[in-house]
Formats: sequence, structure tokens, C-alpha cells
Amino acid sequence: MTYCVGILLEQGLVFASDSRTNAGLDNIAKFCKMTVFERPGDRVITLLSSGNLAGTQAVISLLKQRGEARDNSSTLWNVKTLFDVAGLVADTMRDIDRRDGAYLLESGGFNASFILGGQLSGEPMRLFRIYAEGNFIEADLSTTPYFQTGEAKYGKPIIDRVITPGTSLADAAKCVLVSFDSTMRSNLSVGMPIDLMCYQRDSLKIQMRRRFDEGDAYFTELSNQWRIGVRDVFSRLPEPELET
Repeated sequence: MTYCVGILLEQGLVFASDSRTNAGLDNIAKFCKMTVFERPGDRVITLLSSGNLAGTQAVISLLKQRGEARDNSSTLWNVKTLFDVAGLVADTMRDIDRRDGAYLLESGGFNASFILGGQLSGEPMRLFRIYAEGNFIEADLSTTPYFQTGEAKYGKPIIDRVITPGTSLADAAKCVLVSFDSTMRSNLSVGMPIDLMCYQRDSLKIQMRRRFDEGDAYFTELSNQWRIGVRDVFSRLPEPELET
């Protein structure tokens, strides 16, 4: 299982993903689920992947391979809009599904999906959710400012309560980390390391990317303070009036 989040804000974009791909008493694997394509001054494209690991890796590898081709085909390095990038990812997913899908039916099929976001020179920041079938939807700053994939339910409440269009990148990053902490406490299929990236609007370059591993001092303190704070607020809530 996995947990990935992409958030669209007035100031920029925040992306985060865990690294656990298998969970069990004696079988835990870790792989980075965040892929970034960057050409400073021109484009920053981030992909968060969930679902079948072999499938998502095949999609990303084929996107990279096609991006290196020296022909006139459309690639993520020469298209003009992030909508076009979403279309390229979708087409690549379908190519992999046509190649491998029939062989994966017994194990659940090709269920890879992505969160795509970033900015290309000449257009505003954009954020997309691309489903396993290759269709996709776009985030809207006023109504749907974030997307999640994977084990989303445990981390969703804190994002819903905190994130607004005007939330700062720092506060959004902090909120996302609390969202991951809440998820990991309730579900063993999501685990560290956590990859976090913040993108400042119109900068067209990555300014902050960090990995939080087991024992990270900041994440440990954040988790402890959140736990203490929740218990403190709970203790000060008014008692319900119960009829006897």
C-alpha cells in the first residue's frame, strides 16, 4: 500500500509520498514513489506513484526513455502545457497496460495511478490526479485544492481542517507531515521514509526537497507535539450533557 499527497496553494505546490511497498511481519520493502523532472527556468514536473510497483516503474522508465529520444515526438520535455504532460503519462500507462495487463489479471491487474503537478513556463501551476484507466482530473484552488492516493482516509481530516488556498508552504508542509504521522499510526502499510517537496510559484526550480527517515529529529518532535496538543485540547473540551 502507499500514501501520496499533492496540494495546490496560492504560494505554490506541496508533494509528499511514503516509501513502503509491502507490509507484513517479515516482508517490508522500500522504494521512492516521487519522481521529479526539472529544467530550471523552463519546467518542474513531479509525479507521485501508487499501485503496482512494477507498473509504475515501467511507466516512469518509458517516460524517461521517450524524453531522451531525438525525434519530433511529443515528450514531457517539449510539450507546452501540463495538461499535455498528463496526456503523455496517460498514454504511457495505456501502453504498459496493453503490454503487461493480460499477465497481471490474476494478481489484480495493472492498477497504477499517479498524482502529477508542477509548472511549465508560460502557464500557471497545475495539479492532476491520473487514474489507472488513464483518465484524469485537475485540481481547482477554490474547490478541490489537493489530491491523495493510496491509504488516504486517516490523513484526510487534518488536511480538510487546515489547508486553505492562502495556507503558506511551510504550514502546508507541516500539515502534510502530521497527515502522514496520523496515517502511519493507524495503518502499517504506510511507512517511512517520507519524501517531501515544496515548489514556490513561478520559480521554475526546486527549492526544497527533503527525506524524513526513521528517527528524524524534526519529525519525531512534530509527532510528539501533535500527540500532546491533541490530548490537551481534548481535555479542555466541554463535557456533554447526558440525561440520567
